Amino acid sequence: MLDNQEKVVQDENVVNSEESKTESNSESNVTPVESANEEATPNQADEKEIPVENYSDKSLEELLVSFKTVLNNNPVQSVKTAVENIKSEFNKKFGALLAEKKAKFLEEGGNSIDFKFSSPLKSEYNELLFDYKKRRDAFYKEIDTQLNQNLDKRNDVIDSLKSLIENADSTTMYKEFKAIQDKWRAIGPVPKSHYNDTWKIYHHHVERFYDLLNLSNDLRDLDFKYNLEEKLKIIEKAKALANEEDVNYASKELQELHKSWKEDIGPVAKEMREEIWQKFSDATKKIHDRRHEYFKEMRSKFQEIVEKKHEVIKKLNAYDTSSNKTHNDWQKSIKEVEKLRQEYFKAGKLPYNKSEEVWQKFKEATKKFNTAKNTFYKREKNEQQENLKKKMALIEIAESFKDSEDWQMATNAMKKIQADWKKIGHVPRKFSDDIWKKFKSACNHYFDRLNNQKNAVSKEQEKVVTAKKAFLENLKETKKESKEEVLEAIDKWRDLGSLPKNSGNLKEKFNKQVDKMLENLSLDKEEVAMLKFTNLIDSYLADNDTRKLVSEQQFIRKKQDEINKEIQQLENNLGFFSNATDDNPLVKNVKNQVEKYRNDLAIWNLKMDYLRKLDF
Repeated sequence: MLDNQEKVVQDENVVNSEESKTESNSESNVTPVESANEEATPNQADEKEIPVENYSDKSLEELLVSFKTVLNNNPVQSVKTAVENIKSEFNKKFGALLAEKKAKFLEEGGNSIDFKFSSPLKSEYNELLFDYKKRRDAFYKEIDTQLNQNLDKRNDVIDSLKSLIENADSTTMYKEFKAIQDKWRAIGPVPKSHYNDTWKIYHHHVERFYDLLNLSNDLRDLDFKYNLEEKLKIIEKAKALANEEDVNYASKELQELHKSWKEDIGPVAKEMREEIWQKFSDATKKIHDRRHEYFKEMRSKFQEIVEKKHEVIKKLNAYDTSSNKTHNDWQKSIKEVEKLRQEYFKAGKLPYNKSEEVWQKFKEATKKFNTAKNTFYKREKNEQQENLKKKMALIEIAESFKDSEDWQMATNAMKKIQADWKKIGHVPRKFSDDIWKKFKSACNHYFDRLNNQKNAVSKEQEKVVTAKKAFLENLKETKKESKEEVLEAIDKWRDLGSLPKNSGNLKEKFNKQVDKMLENLSLDKEEVAMLKFTNLIDSYLADNDTRKLVSEQQFIRKKQDEINKEIQQLENNLGFFSNATDDNPLVKNVKNQVEKYRNDLAIWNLKMDYLRKLDF
């Protein structure tokens, strides 16, 4: 065991010295870097903190999921920072929600004193926080118990050592002493407040034992020789650490070497103590000097890192999102801001006391962007919900028409809702595929039926076209006709069925043939005109061609107006011939024209009367 007091400190100071209170007062004490877990807490208490996420972008629900994950998947002693960050974000967001609810309550006429708001999210959060504190307290209570138990064990070992010295048996005491040493080393850590005193008392009695061991020089010299060999090995390891590139790693390893020197290895011969300790101190000092230079160099770089990080924060604060109107705009901005975030992290690491202020500024800058982004997507989410309702309504309409037999009405309706569907914006992605499949299925079902119906009609119409062509050719071959035969031909033509719209020229050929046949009959002009007219109008009516029927009605009305004006003008002209006789050629000509117009008007009136009787 080391026969002088060695204290460890956790900083980057150059080696400190203090006089060692030892048997010989000859070894100067060098204070290396303190081991963080030196006789303070068991190993499990030294569990490293888990990496901490950025929780600022998470919703209340997502924060609870993160809380559960952190708590259930990690040792309780490793999650303190993560839990504190989650607590901070949850309280901030829940506070904002609470303020929003209260403001709405007051706007609706409520009294501030009557405001109450409860949330399952808050209840679940409280349960998780209680569970965390319960686990944490249980863990540290168990550690305190274990530390105190170890203290009791070490005191028992000290009592055993004192008893060995007081009842020394030269034949067995060395072997018993080695067993006591092994037992001491096997005991775990003790409370930090008791460590130094316990170790000093133990070391004091170890020295007493070695003084007693002078009675047996062979055993003492053998032990001194072994201890010297072990300490020389430690010195070589310390010298090698002086060349280690990773200064932090070298410092941690040096801590372990000092602990081993102090705890695991006994003293050497008095004449070697100062020399051997000086060698170890020199090796330790080299590592401390390198560590000191390392931190000196790092401090010179810290300001450069801070400036780089401030430059990124400046860019983030100046980042403009006012022109972002679409999802694609925001996705582009998110990528650009992420590049700035990576630029911030790549600028380098800072010690906590230097980084906290910069980190808070960085968080505020990113919060500004995230707030604008979240506002857009919250509004987008609401719009998508409204779009979903609209599209669901169109699906209901499509499904109500998909089996309709009213082809014209249903086709117009289906075309309209398809056009309306295209005008509606995005819906939530998780519903997008499903509602599109439903809408597409209903539309396809209807239009497949429509096409099948059209195909079936086309085949029937092909037969009608063929039959009517043959009928028309036969009709052209007829040499002599009567009125009854012409009317019979018209009826047979209609009985053959309706022609498709693209066969209008065949219908015109038939009507011309009928006109020709009627003109060959010995009928008066009025009857022929009406037979031609009724044949034409009845064909429009059979085809349900309302447009042409209306057009014909407008044409007749126009002809009636024109003829009435002509008659009125001619009758006014007759007034200029008041002294002329009826046999005057000019008077006779005007009267003949009036008569002709009156006959034409009579026919047009008959045509109008015929149209007015029809239901179209």
